Amino acid sequence: MDLFLHYLSLPYLLRGIGFTIAVTVLGLGGGLLVGLVLATMQLSRIGPLAAIARGYTVIFRGTPLILQLVFAYDALPHIGLKLSAMGAAALALAANEGPFIAEILRAGVLGVDRGQTLAGQALGMTPAVLMRRVIAPQAIRTMVPAFGNESVSALKNSSLASVIAVDELTLRSTQLASSTFDFFSIFFASGLMYLLLTGAVAMIQLIAERALDLDRPPSSRPFARLLPWSRGGRAASPSPATPGSPGGDGPSALPAHAKADRANRAAQLARNGAAVQISGLKKRYGEQVVLDGFDLTIRSGEVIALLGPSGSGKSTLLRCINHLEQWDAGEIRVGGRRLGFRDDGRPLGARELANERAGAGVGMVFQHFNLFSHLSARENIAGPLRWVHGVPAEEADRRALALLERVGLSHRADALPRHLSGGQQQRVAIARSLAPNPRVLLLDEPTSALDPELVGEVLEVVRRLAVEDGLTMIISTHQLRFAHEVADRVVFMSGGCVIEEGHAHEVLTRPKHPLTARFLRVMAADSELAVTP
Repeated sequence: MDLFLHYLSLPYLLRGIGFTIAVTVLGLGGGLLVGLVLATMQLSRIGPLAAIARGYTVIFRGTPLILQLVFAYDALPHIGLKLSAMGAAALALAANEGPFIAEILRAGVLGVDRGQTLAGQALGMTPAVLMRRVIAPQAIRTMVPAFGNESVSALKNSSLASVIAVDELTLRSTQLASSTFDFFSIFFASGLMYLLLTGAVAMIQLIAERALDLDRPPSSRPFARLLPWSRGGRAASPSPATPGSPGGDGPSALPAHAKADRANRAAQLARNGAAVQISGLKKRYGEQVVLDGFDLTIRSGEVIALLGPSGSGKSTLLRCINHLEQWDAGEIRVGGRRLGFRDDGRPLGARELANERAGAGVGMVFQHFNLFSHLSARENIAGPLRWVHGVPAEEADRRALALLERVGLSHRADALPRHLSGGQQQRVAIARSLAPNPRVLLLDEPTSALDPELVGEVLEVVRRLAVEDGLTMIISTHQLRFAHEVADRVVFMSGGCVIEEGHAHEVLTRPKHPLTARFLRVMAADSELAVTP
């Protein structure tokens, strides 16, 4: 035991720890840079770059690190690149770690829900903002355990640097044991030193995980505010609302849109200009035709309900209006502006397209909410206002709280999406889409992912928007009763074409086309509408 304690504190071995840490840090640092490059190349849509990155990964993951160390130290001098033992070890370890770190980075990015990326694009976020504010924060949280594991692996692999005479802990232990022949005590002490180093890495990993744990109160995450995606200043928390109050969980009832004088409203809408014009729109996925020469004009202030069976092209049409989907032929104009193209007809780049979305005034509510899962309800609304539209933090917070109060969720402002019910999440998504004051609001099956008992609360919010705001709205829905009460016009789609369109009451109660009549009869049991063939 005395010998063991002597070796454990021997300066000769302790100095070896310094070389071990240096090789590890240099290898991990270089590996992170290589991994970032490789991950970016593989995630890009440029085939040759992805192929080069994949080839590099296959080579360096498929050959032993010890061979790479010997190559860096002994082979590179033949081409004029002479490295010290430490430099060769750092280079070989970085080259070896790069592919593993690249796969960790790639898995983290791909693990972020695609719907959140679409939501960020719809809100006008550029690729850089989307990566920094939405993808990276979530990816990093999932990558911390894998990075901790890879750091421990790199620390242990650094012992192989002894083969090219790096004076690290393993080489010094071997040299000392060769001179004293006390192998057990020396290597036992050396093993404990490695264990202490890997234990320190595990502790750093645990601290990072706790600091990034969103379910912990902010006061117990003191360093989280230093991260580039951390939330802005917190506004004063609103007082808890009670159900039935203006800010309560249940929105107060309003006069139904169906009670309005439809004839007068139709005459008024006829005098309005076109908010959205779609002409000859064609879209296919492979051999499947989704939109086949689709034509439709929506006037300012008009509420359109898109009806049709699943696969009829309703969701694709909405995504095309906001240019979340490319189309094969045809044209879409919003407010007279041709979205997605320059004046000379060339398509816009990703950054330009994001800026155009931000200025076009088109909001979108998705079927599956697509809230940013790492942000509270308030930050889901206030964040995009700051990042995309440059609204000051305090003003963005005030706007977010006002919208949350309007949809009856002011008392849940600081709740994460996973702590909200489906109906509450969809109401937050609606509030987020309204924050930049859009001129056109697209709603893609806003209730289809909800339990039946939650449908009413979301439909009531949409009904109030139609009555109070006079927004131009295009709603894809299967809720016939809701469409009858809220929509000015119903468009029935099938096979990517308009089969029938007209005033909501006329189409829903007296359809002219057999396909429309058959669809409405199937849906009538839930809608309580009397359909006359």
